[in-house]
Amino acid sequence: MNRRESLGAALALPLVAGLPGCAPILSPHAWAEKPPRPVREWRAVWVASVANIDWPSRRDLSPAEQERDLLALLDRVAALEMNAVILQVRPSADALYPSALEPWSEYLTGQQGRAPEPLWDPLARWIEAAHARGLELHAWINPYRARAAAARGPEAASHVARRLPAIVRRYGDQLWLDPAEPDAQAHTLAVARDLLTRYDLDGLHIDDYFYPYPIKDKNGEELDFPDDAPWQHYRTSGGAMGRADWRRAQVDALVERLHALVRATRPQARFGISPFGLPRPDRRPPGITGFSQYDKLYADVEHWLTRGWLDYLAPQLYWPRAQTAQAFEPLLRAWLAGNTQGRHVFPGLYTSRLPAPDTAATSAWAAEEILGQIDLTRRVATESPATASGHVHFSAVALLEDRDGIATRLAQTRYAEPALAPRYPWLEPPGGNPDAPEPPRITVSRVGEQSTRHLHVTARDPRAFRHVIAWRGAGPWQLAVFPAAQTRIALTLPREASDRGVEIAVYAVDRQGIEGPIRRLGAP
Repeated sequence: MNRRESLGAALALPLVAGLPGCAPILSPHAWAEKPPRPVREWRAVWVASVANIDWPSRRDLSPAEQERDLLALLDRVAALEMNAVILQVRPSADALYPSALEPWSEYLTGQQGRAPEPLWDPLARWIEAAHARGLELHAWINPYRARAAAARGPEAASHVARRLPAIVRRYGDQLWLDPAEPDAQAHTLAVARDLLTRYDLDGLHIDDYFYPYPIKDKNGEELDFPDDAPWQHYRTSGGAMGRADWRRAQVDALVERLHALVRATRPQARFGISPFGLPRPDRRPPGITGFSQYDKLYADVEHWLTRGWLDYLAPQLYWPRAQTAQAFEPLLRAWLAGNTQGRHVFPGLYTSRLPAPDTAATSAWAAEEILGQIDLTRRVATESPATASGHVHFSAVALLEDRDGIATRLAQTRYAEPALAPRYPWLEPPGGNPDAPEPPRITVSRVGEQSTRHLHVTARDPRAFRHVIAWRGAGPWQLAVFPAAQTRIALTLPREASDRGVEIAVYAVDRQGIEGPIRRLGAP
């Protein structure tokens, strides 16, 4: 019997503070066999706002409809035993939250600069609702993009393209903050500082949009990024680097400064980067070919990894396992080989490549490809468990639509058992864990048949983020992970256990993944 069968309807129970007349019938109990612990695996999903890919699904939804949809999305993620959401809050130098630095996003309200009516703070609600479900919430910002191709309306008067036009470049149908302009870096850093200061975030995340992906003119020739002004200033000031190295140095500086900002502003928050999936040409495994972000986006990702300027790397491995020139396993191993600082490497999976409902896309993948990539990542993780324990789905819409049955199959197989997010030892205090959270108080009551018990949980430690419970009757141990905000759990035991009592072990886990002491109990 798996965890979902044994918990029965527990997920549908209301969150209550307790139950009148519920007796504390538990007592200390000693066992020779230690209760099991959940695996450590980051199960995350990107929620993209640009072009209304995931949330909000349309630009004309009311705040009430937007809130309804975000809660439905988080419910799906939590029910799948996932543990993290990466929410895009700044797609184009705009904001999906109230900001004094950038205008409201058109993807939220239909017009850039227009505030929601009635006014609300979507990011604050996302964080509150995610944490109530035991989910991490990472804020995803695009560091340089100032206008996406999907934009429809004009820039608001408060947008950086109108306030500081000298630091913004037009490139094709997009606008871009020039990475070589000091004021452009300062602006992005100010946005990041504002987010980390005002919001209870678990992480800050940037994606693969550094210098823009190249576009071509009508003759098929690549157009160079129009940064002549800062380049000429650099050269006349005595700069000796070539233009490509100079551009890479600009991006390096922002990544290093963002990492330092996260450490200084919110020390326990994680800084994550999701680059294009192919390493630089001279670091690739034999047979791997394709686009070079090192030469075209001026992103020296391997340098950031070896310098430890991030806490997790989520390379976008958006190719099938059998595609030889971009094969999944050699690419994952290549990124791990360069991970000399022992940071986490969580491959990004192209789950949205699965066919959308009511379509006949012959080029789409099957769910088996994503399941196989998870299996492969887990196998590699057995060789390097500290650095490859997890993955990230792009994007949430594929899980919400259950494309090719992917959500159903994940729930029944790869995610049938719970998982805790990996720890980040380099962010923890040296010399142990003196601040590990205390376990909750537990009372148990029988409801109806002897085999059904309700567990009533009262958190004793405000640092508790999730609670882990292991229990058994006459059979093997069962395991569940649930948010610390949840105070009522139903345990359905096999009938043969009703006369033999139940053994329970419970402990708390904080937002950094640090486990507190186990409380072991027995109930008649």
